[in-house]
Amino acid sequence: MTVTWLYVPGDRPERFAKAAASGADEIIIDLEDAVAPDHKDQARANALAYLHTNPRVPTQVRINDLTTQRGRDDLAALTGAPGLTAVRLPKVESTATLDTLDVPACALLESAAGILNAAAIAAHPRITAVALGEQDLTAELSLTSPAALDHLRLQVVLAAAAAGLPPVPMSVHPDVHDEQGLIASCTAGRALGMFGRTAIHPRQIPAIRRAFRPTPEETARAAEIVQAATATGQAAFTLPDGRFVDAPVLAKARRTLALADRLADS
Repeated sequence: MTVTWLYVPGDRPERFAKAAASGADEIIIDLEDAVAPDHKDQARANALAYLHTNPRVPTQVRINDLTTQRGRDDLAALTGAPGLTAVRLPKVESTATLDTLDVPACALLESAAGILNAAAIAAHPRITAVALGEQDLTAELSLTSPAALDHLRLQVVLAAAAAGLPPVPMSVHPDVHDEQGLIASCTAGRALGMFGRTAIHPRQIPAIRRAFRPTPEETARAAEIVQAATATGQAAFTLPDGRFVDAPVLAKARRTLALADRLADS
């Protein structure tokens, strides 16, 4: 399961290899917001050249808005590119442009329309993941309340789960020096059912990994459940302290142990 994604501007090809070596699970070459308009064609060429090197780290590319000619040109150029894990689609507001896709795609929901249509977008057969673009969303809605943003996050978490998609990752934390705030935000998002996070700087990667690593208490409880299941050989049973365990609880415990093992070095 992917825990960290790192954005890198498409017009800074000298940073691609550094991003791949950052420890992020995936990198995202950005052709959209991080690139000035007069650099976008070169950014696309840079991304394609890098993908043809068969990068060792899974690589996504965030293209420009598919409602624009530049976005459609991005998509056409990237379709079939070797080394491409998925395209990241900004400002998805409906399923209207999704039927043209012929590559795995992550839909970014960055507007009121995108949130209102989250269920349909997540259920579209061309979409393999959904995520929030919180900076655009909070600006459009003039949100200042964390509770209001959490309400929107939950709507997307539900849409993704109903469509059978992976858990929704958190949007970027814009202050690269605020590690304490980053970890606190990750912890709050995790409580809402979100998992993993995109980053804008390599220094954020270790903190994100720590924030989504199961706590020692969670790991101990999961180990107890798995050990009891092995000992009893039963599909459903009660622990000595009275907690009931059935198949979903056991599956969650096994996922917790696997994740704790994977992030043990964080």
